[in-house]
Amino acid sequence: MIAQLLFAILLVFAGWLFYKNSSKIYRNIRLGRSVNRFDSPAERTKTMLLVAFGQKKMFKRPIPALLHLFVYLGFVIINIEMLEIVIDGVIGTHRVFAFMGGFYNFLIYSFEWLALSVFTACAIFLIRRNILRVKRLNQKELNNWPKTDANLILVAEILVMAAFLLMNASDHKLQGLGAEHYTVAGSFPVSQYLTGILPSDVGTLMVMERFFWWFHIIGVLAFLNYLPISKHLHILLAFPNTYFSNLKHKGQFDNMPSVTAEVKAMLDPSLPPPDGEVSRFGVKDVHDLTWKNLLDAYTCTECGRCTASCPANITGKLLSPRKIMMDTRDRLTAVGKNMDRNKGEFIDDEQSLIDTHITREEIWACTTCNACVEACPVNIDPLQIIMGLRQYAIMEESKGPSSINNMLGNLENNGAPWKYAQADRANWTNS
Repeated sequence: MIAQLLFAILLVFAGWLFYKNSSKIYRNIRLGRSVNRFDSPAERTKTMLLVAFGQKKMFKRPIPALLHLFVYLGFVIINIEMLEIVIDGVIGTHRVFAFMGGFYNFLIYSFEWLALSVFTACAIFLIRRNILRVKRLNQKELNNWPKTDANLILVAEILVMAAFLLMNASDHKLQGLGAEHYTVAGSFPVSQYLTGILPSDVGTLMVMERFFWWFHIIGVLAFLNYLPISKHLHILLAFPNTYFSNLKHKGQFDNMPSVTAEVKAMLDPSLPPPDGEVSRFGVKDVHDLTWKNLLDAYTCTECGRCTASCPANITGKLLSPRKIMMDTRDRLTAVGKNMDRNKGEFIDDEQSLIDTHITREEIWACTTCNACVEACPVNIDPLQIIMGLRQYAIMEESKGPSSINNMLGNLENNGAPWKYAQADRANWTNS
């Protein structure tokens, strides 16, 4: 009864903590401006199934995609067994689903091979990051915590899978020794080879089996509560993020409604002037982004496919689309902590997304080619954030590179980006 009570307390506490931290993330996302992403549910569902569930875009890089698929399937499917563990922990049973007989054996058989695949894939990922040092996984924006975060989660997954297999190995050996309460059930194609390293004393084996059982469940619950402070939150957010993807053509830019209304009123005096005052043109801080931009920031996996595809970054410029998303998430997290300290109200901290987190050199290095958007495996759109920051710099501050200012001046005076008058534009044909 004491073990059951401790398990119930642990389960409730872990659930409450996850709810509390998830609520803060939901609140932070809702700080963004409204945008309609609830149209075309059939097309959105199809996108989510293909991109998030099917991992369609991952397979542009087949080897890491296959390894990721092992981790994805293994971790999701193996955790079906969590249902049995939870029931066993609450009511004090052991392998409560063993009555399913052959089907139960098939499940455990499958779980073991999947656990081995997760273990192997995570070990290879650690080698790729820390020994082979794949370039996109070792760029400067990943120094310090981001690199530690990635390594921590890989090590944690290895330990959780090892605990699962050792738990099964202990259980399998106890079944063979006829230990009390250890009903013969399950099929153990992987863990059967680990029984040789375990002791033959029933008492010691029971202690080890319980230790690995507790290690496994505590590891999973700790992993659950690590997600809200980790890039691995994408495990949960990839699905809504792909569902709410931008379904328009990637090259299509939206006009600012307030500017459009003003121009229409100027061109057609019969139209009424736009109502209300525009609070801001473009994006200065995270409050000016849409909720979808903020969801993008929390969904970013920091995989670097966007940065590896960015022509500006490839040619040595400062821009890294991955860093744009990481900086946005960092700023949003800081805003959320500010609100926590001030009873839900944001108090100006004299910081902003532009300048404090993202530099002007970064935003003007972008060629707007959409390579980052195309490369992202979960349909994140860094370009929208970059364009919003550019709009603020030009329309609110009148601060832009000289080349941009010259181009805008030519558009105003000549109706084209070039410095020539419209009447002289075809003179080159006479040369």
